[in-house]
Amino acid sequence: MNEMLAGKSVLVTGASRGIGRAIALTFAEQGATVYLNGRDQACLSDLKTELRALYGDRIHTLVFDVSDAAQVKQGFQALFKLTKTLDVLVNNAGILEHALVGMVSDEQIQKSFASNTFSVIYTSQYASRLMTRNGGGSIINMASIIGCVGSSGDSVYSGSKAAVIGITKSLAKELAAAQIRVNAIAPGFIDTQMNHSLSVEKQDQILQSIAMGRKGSPQDVANTALFLASDLAQYVTGQVIGVDGGMLI
Repeated sequence: MNEMLAGKSVLVTGASRGIGRAIALTFAEQGATVYLNGRDQACLSDLKTELRALYGDRIHTLVFDVSDAAQVKQGFQALFKLTKTLDVLVNNAGILEHALVGMVSDEQIQKSFASNTFSVIYTSQYASRLMTRNGGGSIINMASIIGCVGSSGDSVYSGSKAAVIGITKSLAKELAAAQIRVNAIAPGFIDTQMNHSLSVEKQDQILQSIAMGRKGSPQDVANTALFLASDLAQYVTGQVIGVDGGMLI
């Protein structure tokens, strides 16, 4: 079977765990040169070691905080020293903090939007320049089902992810002439560390809302990202693809 991403250069933010890790593993398996981003040097180094044992020296790490504009600039400067091409950007890094609106702090608002929303604009600015130089590319933004339909106790998270959807649709229109496709994935209830903090009762309640009767896996999301990154999706842009098993919230 041909590798779907052979010869492509990919940056995955928030790559050290959960969905980001699954995407990095899948993309490497499919032939991509993968640049792993995160804030935890030790976690990224462990993942690089694991992947290089399987796929050789086409795995690299870039440690920077996507919520910090200055660090993003420095990170892309470091990327440019390693490669002059970028075919795919996966904006996966993000945080989830639950709070009823009366308990939301200014710090939580600033932190959530910086990590989940502002970061998408920061990275897309630099990635689109690289992609334009090389005739096009694919930007994949991680939204959420909560950003599509809302959820009680999640006004900040929902707002930050709804903004990602608006950014995605606008960038798709703006960058199409440069042959850069911009799409979003809206995961439902995925079996990641982010959701393990929920009580068993809450998890059971959520499962009852999923038509397919199970949690999603990080691999379910990674498979969708693989499609959007590949040439199979070369005429797909401005879309929000739900990966939620028929979840209703």
